[in-house]
Amino acid sequence: MSRKPRLKGRAARLARLFPARPRQAARTPFVLLVVLLLGGGLIGLLVLNSALSEGSFEMDDLQKDTKNLTDEEQALQRDIDSYSAPDALQRRARELGMVPGGDPAFLDPDGTVKGVPSAAPRSPADTPLAVRPPEAIATLPALPSAAAAPGASPAAAAAPGPAATAPGVSATTATPTTPGR
Repeated sequence: MSRKPRLKGRAARLARLFPARPRQAARTPFVLLVVLLLGGGLIGLLVLNSALSEGSFEMDDLQKDTKNLTDEEQALQRDIDSYSAPDALQRRARELGMVPGGDPAFLDPDGTVKGVPSAAPRSPADTPLAVRPPEAIATLPALPSAAAAPGASPAAAAAPGPAATAPGVSATTATPTTPGR
């Protein structure tokens, strides 16, 4: 029979420190650790998924806002383009009493004048016109142009008459307004 030899001295003391048979490690802490890691991972995935879906909804709202603001910007740009069109500027200038200028004269650095300076032709009615918003201008009838009346003088065609005021607005009692304010 094989019997383990009996140890003496120092070997016996060292043998007492180590167990004679292999012991099984406790499974409970290991199982708890694995369950906690899996549970933490699942909770982390749930939180991450919720954050991503919330971000997706917020991005959708921001895209809708961007589309609405882009549409508004385009509408405002169309208004600016219609107000800055040459015919609209000419009509507005006539309503404000402005007349087309003649040939320009230039002043050289040495003080000599090139060209013939002349005053702009005066309108027959030197009364100031009321300043109206562009919406009121759009409802006015078109002014006759110099091309429409071959015998008319350019000064008469450029100067607006009393018919240039909006219906129901007196030229002397209207208060000036600025468009867009």
